[in-house]
Amino acid sequence: MDHISSLPDGVLCHILSFLTTKEAALTSILAKRWRNLLAFVPCLKIDDTLFLHPEKGKGDREDVKQSFMDFVDRVLALQGNSPLNKFSLQSFSGADSDRVDGWISSVLARGVSDLDLKIILHLDRLWDPYQLSPKCFECSTLVSLSIGSGIDVSLAAARVFLPMLKTLILDSVGVCPNEFETLLHSLPSLEELLLVYVDWKGMDVTVSSASLKTLTIELCFLLNTLSFDTPSLLHFDCSGYAAWDYPVVNMGNLVDAQINFSEIHIKSLGEPDNDEDALRFSNMWKLFHGMRNVPHLSLLPDTLEVLSMCSESMPVFNNLKSLAIKSNKERGWQAMPALLRNCPHLETFVIKGGIMHLVTDKCGDVCDCISREDKGLSLKLCPVKVMKIHGFQGTVEEMAMIKHFLEYFACLKEMEVYPEENNNPTQLGNQRVLEMFELYNKLSSCNVQLFI
Repeated sequence: MDHISSLPDGVLCHILSFLTTKEAALTSILAKRWRNLLAFVPCLKIDDTLFLHPEKGKGDREDVKQSFMDFVDRVLALQGNSPLNKFSLQSFSGADSDRVDGWISSVLARGVSDLDLKIILHLDRLWDPYQLSPKCFECSTLVSLSIGSGIDVSLAAARVFLPMLKTLILDSVGVCPNEFETLLHSLPSLEELLLVYVDWKGMDVTVSSASLKTLTIELCFLLNTLSFDTPSLLHFDCSGYAAWDYPVVNMGNLVDAQINFSEIHIKSLGEPDNDEDALRFSNMWKLFHGMRNVPHLSLLPDTLEVLSMCSESMPVFNNLKSLAIKSNKERGWQAMPALLRNCPHLETFVIKGGIMHLVTDKCGDVCDCISREDKGLSLKLCPVKVMKIHGFQGTVEEMAMIKHFLEYFACLKEMEVYPEENNNPTQLGNQRVLEMFELYNKLSSCNVQLFI
C-alpha cells in the first residue's frame, strides 16, 4: 500500500477538496479505498469547461451538456446530506436553469458556508442573465458569497436573511442601486465587500454599512453620484472611472487607501480645451475630504492627474504618515505641490514606476524640470524622513531629480533607490552612477542607498 492511501479518510478528503470535483471523481478508479471518498469531500469545485472543452467544439453538443448536468446530479446525490463547506459552480455553456436552481438549493440546505457562482445560460444572449434564486439570500450558514458573470441579483435580494455573511463579492453582475442598499442594511456581520465591474441599473449608488471593514470597488462606467457611509471601514481600494459627485463620504477610521482612476481619455492639465474635464472632476475633493484621516495613502498616475483639477480644494491630511504614488511619463505632477504641503506629518514618501513624468509648467516646485525662483519650497515644508524610489534607470535626468530631493527635503534621513525590473544591472552599476551616489552621501546628511 502506498503512503497516501494509508492516510485517514478525513485527511484524504481534505486533499481531494483542493482538486476540481471532476479530478476528485477520477481518483475513484485508483483503488477500492478511494471509491467512495468523493461522498465526503467538503469542497466541491464544478467547472463545465472541464467537460465541454469549448475550444474543441464540444460546447455546442447537447449530449455533452447533458453529461455535465448528469454528473453534477450524481455527485450531489452521492454526497447526500454530508456537511459541505464550499460549493463553487462555473457554468458558461447553457446549463438548464431549473437544474441549476436545484443544485444551489441542495447545497444551501446542507449548510454550505462558502458559495461561489458564475453562471451564463446563453452565450448568444448575454442580455438574458440567469435570475439568481432568492434562497441564496436566505441562508443562516453562509459566511462568503461570490456572484459573478451573467447573473442578475436585482429581484433575488427582496428578502434577505444572511446573519453570518462576512464577505460579499459581486463581479460583472446586474444590480439595482436601491435594492443593493437594502441588501447591505440586511447584512449585520458584513466585513468585506468587492464590487467589480457591476452593471448598475441606475446612476446613483450608495455603499452603506456600519460593519464593513474592507471595500474594493472598480467602476466600468461613469456614475452620477457615489456615496460611502462606512464609519468602520479600514481598507479602501477604488479604481476605474471616477463619479461626477461624492455627496457623502464617511470613512473616518480608514487605515489605508489606494485610489486608481483609469481615466485614459482625460486630457492633461497643461493641454488646451480641458474645461470639460475640469468641470467633471470639480467634486473630486469631496472623496479625499472624507478620507482625510487616513494614515497610508496610495495614488496612481491618472489619480494624480484628476487631483490636479481640484488642488485648490485639497484637504489637509493631518494623520497621513505614508504616501505612495506611481509615476508615468504621460502624466504630470501638477497635484504634487499642494499634496505635499497638505501632509504636515508625512514620514515616508514612495515613488513607484520611476521619477520621470510629464513635464509641465504646473509641476510647481516639487521637481527640477523647470527652473523657478521658488524652487523646492513644497519639499522644504514637508517633514518626510524616508524616501523610496522604485523603477530607477540610471539616467542623467533621474540623478538630477534625486539631487533635487536631497537638497530640499530638509528632514530626509533615508533614501532607498531600487532599479527598474528587468533593467540591465551593468548600466546601473557603472562608475558614473556609483560615483554620483557616493558623492550624494558625502554632501548630504541623508543615507542614500542604491539596491542593485
